[in-house]
Amino acid sequence: MNEPNTPTLTDARLRRYVLIGVCIAVVLAAWGILSRLMARNALERQAADAAVVNVAVVSPTRGPASDTLVLPGAVQAFFEAPIYARTNGYLRIWYTDIGAAVKKGQVLAEIDTPEVDQQLRQAQADLATAEANYQLARTTNDRWKGLLATQSVSQQDADERAGDAAAKAAAQQSAAANVARLRDLESFKRVLAPFDGVVTQRNTDVGALINAGENPGSTLFRVADTHRLRIYASVPQAYAVGVHPGMTADLVFADRPGQHFTAEVAFTARALDPSTRTLQVELQIDNSRGELFPGSYADVHFTFAGNPTALRVPANTVLFRAQGMLVATLDAQNHVHLRPITQGRDFGTQIEVLSGLEPADRLILNPPDSITDETQVRVVPAAPIAGSTTGKS
Repeated sequence: MNEPNTPTLTDARLRRYVLIGVCIAVVLAAWGILSRLMARNALERQAADAAVVNVAVVSPTRGPASDTLVLPGAVQAFFEAPIYARTNGYLRIWYTDIGAAVKKGQVLAEIDTPEVDQQLRQAQADLATAEANYQLARTTNDRWKGLLATQSVSQQDADERAGDAAAKAAAQQSAAANVARLRDLESFKRVLAPFDGVVTQRNTDVGALINAGENPGSTLFRVADTHRLRIYASVPQAYAVGVHPGMTADLVFADRPGQHFTAEVAFTARALDPSTRTLQVELQIDNSRGELFPGSYADVHFTFAGNPTALRVPANTVLFRAQGMLVATLDAQNHVHLRPITQGRDFGTQIEVLSGLEPADRLILNPPDSITDETQVRVVPAAPIAGSTTGKS
């Protein structure tokens, strides 16, 4: 018995289906491999781009024809002295208050000193007694000298009378010195101005207890000579060599906006303070019109000759390595080249470069410590750098 007919695939059609399946599999495999290669290449490009450091660059600038340095200045009177009492007592009266102009030797106040007065009277009485004793001893000594000449008394007795007269003379001199001392203390009852000036402080009043000596809180007056003022400033080491007596500087005071005063350097310390590396400078200015006040604050403007031939670079372009001070420059292909430089003056935000750079060089701002020669970098725009040679200390 014959089996019923069923649909069957021919060999040609089967091979076709197999070929199509194989092609699809190959295409899918190739697409997968290609997509993975493309992703890997893109990742490598991203990694390579990320490995390139973005840097900002700046070029050196020429130094100005002159440099201006602004420093804080302390204004002091030409002479200023606290006035203390030299004797004990109570303040009887004062004659000058703050702001009063006084002359040398003028009486500022008077002190009532009853104890010193009594001591002086006692000393004067002691002096009178000593003088009387000395006169008697001297007369006796003269008489015994005459008796000794006639051998009416012994040499021993005559020597005793001579010694007594000498002792009485010394006692008289001691009493006289004590009287002189107390009279000096009496003279200190009058408090006098030591020089021409202005009374800037009065720290006492009538009836106040006065103790002699320089004790805390015992200042009676303070007198200042303001006809000429002293201004003290500390000049940094970079500028110290340029400061000399006779040099002028401008003064600016906050309480006198828009006004400039000219002072002259009178003295310098001629040595740097080892703790601050600064040079103390004393300037002086005429104040005969009384416009300026001692104790005030001033901005002192010094002007120094510049060095237009020297280049200046921002301080944040410098690297400090074992071989010295370096800067990172870029060539046309943005490859890094480290160059040694010779430093001049340090202006804080800028550094003077004496050798090692050209005006057209491009310098990297804030270079990383790990940067090396031939490193490839990418240049990005930089914010303007505000460099200034003006500094305050």
